[in-house]
Order: sequence, then C-alpha cells, then structure tokens
Amino acid sequence: MNYRTDLTIELAEDSGECDGISSDVSVINGVTVTRTVIHDGRASELIGKPQGKYYTLEMLPFSDAAFEPDECFETAADIIRELLPEQGCVLTAGLGNSSVTPDSIGPKSVGRILATRHISGELAEKCGLSPLRKTVVIAPGVLGQTGIEAAEHIKWLCDGLRPSAVIVIDAMAARSLSRLGRTLQICDTGISPGSGVGNDRPCIDGSFLGTKVISMGVPTVAELHSEDGGSAVSGMMITPREIDLLTDRASRFIAAAVNGALQPHLHPTEIMKLF
Repeated sequence: MNYRTDLTIELAEDSGECDGISSDVSVINGVTVTRTVIHDGRASELIGKPQGKYYTLEMLPFSDAAFEPDECFETAADIIRELLPEQGCVLTAGLGNSSVTPDSIGPKSVGRILATRHISGELAEKCGLSPLRKTVVIAPGVLGQTGIEAAEHIKWLCDGLRPSAVIVIDAMAARSLSRLGRTLQICDTGISPGSGVGNDRPCIDGSFLGTKVISMGVPTVAELHSEDGGSAVSGMMITPREIDLLTDRASRFIAAAVNGALQPHLHPTEIMKLF
C-alpha cells in the first residue's frame, strides 16, 4: 500500500538502493540533516519527485516544551541561503488556508517574514536599513476562498516583479507519525500543493514561474491506517492534538530561517526578537 507523503526522504527509503539517488546525513547545531539528491529521470520517475536537491531537517517536535528555535533555525537559514541566488528581489509565498489549522503554516509563516521591497533610497539609509534584501511577501489563499489558483496568483506577480527567486511555504503530509511536527523539508524543485492529501493543484516550479523556486514545508497530517492489515482508511487524515501550538512554533521557526537567509546581516537574536 502506497500511503501518501510529501517527504522525499520517505519515498527514497521505500525505493531501496537506486543509482540515480544519493543521500548523506550530518548533524548541525543539534539538527539531523539528510541531503537527498535525485540525479536523473529514471530515479525521478521511480519515486515520483523531480530531479533536484532535497534537505530533510529532523529535530525535537515543535510542540515540545524543550524546543528552542533560536538554537537551530540557522541551520535551515544556511541551506536556504545556499539555494538562493546571491542577489535580486525574492518573492515569498505562504500557501494554505489560514482558517484550517493544519493547513495554516504557510500564511502564519509569511506573516512573520520581513517585507522590505518598499524600503529603499534615502529612507533605508536614514533608518540604517540599506543592507536589506528586497523581499515581497504574500499569502494568496486557496481556490475556494479567492477563486484564483495560488499558482496563477504567484505567476502574475512574477511576471510583473521579475524576482530572482520564489520561496514557497506550505503544510505537508508525512507517512510516518514520528515525523509529524518535527521535520522540515527544503528543496529546489518547487512544489505541488495538496499532493500529499490527494488534492493536487497546479505545480509551482521554475518552468512555470520562469525563475528559481525553493519550497519549504512541515508535515502536519498523516493518512490514517486501520488495524486490520494496515490498509488506509478511505480519505481520512489525522493531525496531532497539539496542532495549534505546533503550527505556531513551526511558522516562527520557518520565518526565522527565511529572515536569516534573506537578511544575513541581522544577528540571530535580532531575528528572534521580531516574533
């Protein structure tokens, strides 16, 4: 039975050894980082993910009282910075429905990311903000709220703004319950919103937007399995009972990482004080 997941690490684990997939693991600032690279089309077809780099960061659960985001968000910031072009405006989009808690990580995250495109010239110099990288922040909502696909919304903005990169943030689905609320995936291949819960929306990637796309997400749901043979219960997804705390802390962590990647001149303590 192929249970739904957005995590490339889980799909790679199921595929066994494959010449077109490489993986290495390291521990940085207490965060276990698995770097998975899909090298060719055969491997891509095998696991159902585009060619590219996928980073899986595993840490204490975001809802754990012992979790301290300021001790490890720099690990995520460094990875994002590595994937970003060195210069140019960056558009950051938080996907999802802010009214549905497990799907609210995207909108909550961008609400804490610094929008700086409007701060320039004399104003930036007088405020000591001239080093700020130009950043645009949006939460496009979902089709049922706006009548517009998030992919269309982002495409229109890209056509007008011509950003050097787009960062897309969304909630994800995991296969393993142990990865719920404690795993962050970062990749350079874009994203297919809703694919993990069987509600595929148009893909948001470089070929569609015409620019570099980095996607990030934390799994907040998993498919429910029955006890008789482990089969999936039709269409049913489960989420942790502490989902409110989980999404709040995960969004703070993501925002700190994105702000740290885009504005490296800011000290980590300054970034955390923003929240």
